[in-house]
Amino acid sequence: MKSIRVCGSTGLIALAVALIFNPTGAHSQNSAQSSKSDAAPAGNVEAGKKIFNKYGCYECHGREGQGTTMAGPRIGPNPVPFDYFISYVRKPTREMPPYTAKVVTDQELADIYAFLQARAHPPATMPSILR
Repeated sequence: MKSIRVCGSTGLIALAVALIFNPTGAHSQNSAQSSKSDAAPAGNVEAGKKIFNKYGCYECHGREGQGTTMAGPRIGPNPVPFDYFISYVRKPTREMPPYTAKVVTDQELADIYAFLQARAHPPATMPSILR
């Protein structure tokens, strides 16, 4: 029987990424809804990097949130809207365990989110015909 390893914060981020790739996901915004609800609270990129590493998020999602072929999906540099991110972290629907506010504070999630937003975009790939 194959076992699945779920890492601390990594699972949190994996769930957030899984939601990004779910086109019929639970999060759909009304165009009349203000973007203010999606705005993340002020987060600290450097603190987010430390927290991302401290909770082991990098183990599944890579050091830059780029995802890995063996575990977690890409979660940076364009994470889901913050309200959805925090909701998914608190009550995930997939393999990631839930992270209550007692485990990961809202401020820590804001810092992780700021870190993910600050990641560099990967270079564009060349079409195979040009290689």
